[in-house]
Amino acid sequence: MTALEGIRAIDTHVHIQIDDAGRFGASAEQREAMDRYFGTTDPAKTVDETASYFRERDMMAVVFTVDATTNTGHAPNSIDDIASGAARNPDTLIAFGSVDPLQGPAALRELERQASQLGVRGFKFHPTLQGFDPSAEEFDPLFGAIEDLGLPVVVHTGQTGVGAGVPGGLGLRLGLSNPILLDDVAARHPRLQIVMAHPSVPWQDEALSVATHKANVWIDLSGWSPKYFSAGLVRATRTYLRHKMLFGSDFPALTPDRWLSDFAALGLPEEVERLVLRENAIRLLGLDGGAA
Repeated sequence: MTALEGIRAIDTHVHIQIDDAGRFGASAEQREAMDRYFGTTDPAKTVDETASYFRERDMMAVVFTVDATTNTGHAPNSIDDIASGAARNPDTLIAFGSVDPLQGPAALRELERQASQLGVRGFKFHPTLQGFDPSAEEFDPLFGAIEDLGLPVVVHTGQTGVGAGVPGGLGLRLGLSNPILLDDVAARHPRLQIVMAHPSVPWQDEALSVATHKANVWIDLSGWSPKYFSAGLVRATRTYLRHKMLFGSDFPALTPDRWLSDFAALGLPEEVERLVLRENAIRLLGLDGGAA
């Protein structure tokens, strides 16, 4: 039996919030707002604790943090720790990197370091938190470099729990995470595999349109219980986008146990469940030795 044959699901959206030195990747104010928004009460897990959590469930997990240093003034928890932790736990963890787009040439050097020295398997971006418009041509070198490396990107779309319920939302702008902005990125970088993270509230139709039109765009279904999915999103998952939908929990904001239970209640065909929970991620990530 291969390692993949023992895996029942691949969670493509898992946050590592704390590193081995106890450093959080968000400020206290950001964490408090997110905990209120999601009702999170459990202590943050380290990389190894996260590996044990998913191993117990016969799952693999794509793990990452977000580098939004310039826009927030707060450095991320250690990406090096995430990568080394994934290397210690290759049966269950896949490390993605993250760079701060506002750092220009330094971001390009850092993404090369993370890819060549740390061996990350993709990159995570959060336009609202990082304060950048992904469609702006000034970021073409960044996306082009990742395209040349043959690695995928996961890009936050829709509203966010970061800053939610705080006056001014901590100054974070939701419009930067409208999925239609990624249509420009996909058009200019056709070999770049782009995962639009989350049901893209309030722009779900835009996300479905981009994923339908651009062969190199996917959707991960993290951050929302499936029982709250729109009818259009459920229909797309069942039918015309079933090969492009990915299971993601947004752990620790939402547990995979809760997500999977509510997903099962949608009553989707077994073939669709298999694609969303496992097969699409295997294809995207090249876990079977192939390419997306």
